[in-house]
Amino acid sequence: MKSRTAPSRLRIAAAASVAMAMGTAGLTALTGTASAATDDVTVQYRTSATGVTADQAEPWLKVRNTGSSTLPLSSVKVRYYFKADSAGTAYRFACSWAVKGCANITGTFGTLANPTATADRYLDIGFTAGAGTLAPGADTGDMQLRFHRADWQTLNQGDDYSFGPSQTSYADWSKVTAQVSGSTVWGTAPAGNDPADPPTDPPTDPPAGGQSLFDDFNYTGYSDPKISANGWNVRANSGGPGVPGATWAPENVTFASSGGNSIMNLRTSTAGTAESTKHTEVLTKATKFKNGTYAARVKFADTPLSGPDGDHLVQTFFTINDLKAPMADDYAEYDFEYLPNGGWGEPANILYTTSWETYNPDPWQAVNQHTESRQSYAGWHDLVLTIDNSSIKYYVDGQLFGTHDAAYLPERPMSINFNQWLIDLAGQTNTTARSYDQQVDYVLHVKDQVLTPAQVASKVSAYRTAGTKFEDKVPSS
Repeated sequence: MKSRTAPSRLRIAAAASVAMAMGTAGLTALTGTASAATDDVTVQYRTSATGVTADQAEPWLKVRNTGSSTLPLSSVKVRYYFKADSAGTAYRFACSWAVKGCANITGTFGTLANPTATADRYLDIGFTAGAGTLAPGADTGDMQLRFHRADWQTLNQGDDYSFGPSQTSYADWSKVTAQVSGSTVWGTAPAGNDPADPPTDPPTDPPAGGQSLFDDFNYTGYSDPKISANGWNVRANSGGPGVPGATWAPENVTFASSGGNSIMNLRTSTAGTAESTKHTEVLTKATKFKNGTYAARVKFADTPLSGPDGDHLVQTFFTINDLKAPMADDYAEYDFEYLPNGGWGEPANILYTTSWETYNPDPWQAVNQHTESRQSYAGWHDLVLTIDNSSIKYYVDGQLFGTHDAAYLPERPMSINFNQWLIDLAGQTNTTARSYDQQVDYVLHVKDQVLTPAQVASKVSAYRTAGTKFEDKVPSS
């Protein structure tokens, strides 16, 4: 079985990184406008980057509570719409200053389901619980936000839906939308792209049919013969990704009971040297998974069990096949990757979802599309990935996290993988021993069926109610 050996992402990182753009072309612009919603909040906008071309876009925002009750900011999401300079271009979000504190503001990029002549991407601005609440009539004060191309090339704002070059002072701006608890309450989206669509999930009963893999990870240890019999490999072979010279330690994969369910634990440890660094990975032996739904409940960790914090750690759930040649067009990879301490040029915690078309390991070139969110994801999270013949969608805790284009759909089947590893030893150079745990509650794949997160939860509940610990009815490719 081909192990994961490639670096992972189009990002500002090593000096050798070269970003290549690829994506769908010839998208037809849509016409018409969406209806503005009832005003429970208003959003004001201004920009200090008024040029059609600029090093970075600067959407400065204020959110005002125009309702009659206190508003938790964690329930609010503001969306700014723009046109990517080219398909596949990656962007980076930053907060320069905010009255509520930049640490309490998140920025996540996504791709619109219905591209128009002035918008095919968006930037979602959200708030952590630390941002607090807004009393009736109060506003957030300044949020001095910005975003730029990952390669720092000049960007074109002239065709961006939400851009207002004459808005040099704060004023109500309906070309950004605002949601409260998932309902759109302010602004007009580009045609066909209201962020609340569809308004409700389909019924939670899973559709009939669809061969499934389900594993509750009910094993006694890494050497339990059932692990291999059920199609899993606990990695022991050397190689990347991660710290050169580190080992992949099967003994660091353990199993326990938590909350009435069996849990798989992947422990990665280091004492600041390559020789002391032990990574962990569990992957399917078979590469037989392609379109359909992938789901797992995963617990990420921000801090080590003991010892100094700060290592450039990667905690993952992903699917992948092998790269047969540099830039081979039948390569595929779809990632959830959480970096609790940053890395790859990022200074702090960030969650990536990435869809890969191909890459070249040397010199490094990448063709992919990704969505990111800069905030802590410590704790348990329900991760869902769906692939059909038109798009790839990523969900976190029932909410759509990112939609990626048909250009990145898989041509060949893949394996299913979990791993935890260190990018390098630069994040924390201390030689005191420390270790990090990533836990997995279950994994589910349903072949050729796109399930909602609610349907995934229903299907997992049905397995557990029936006492089913493992099932694999997915045919070999």
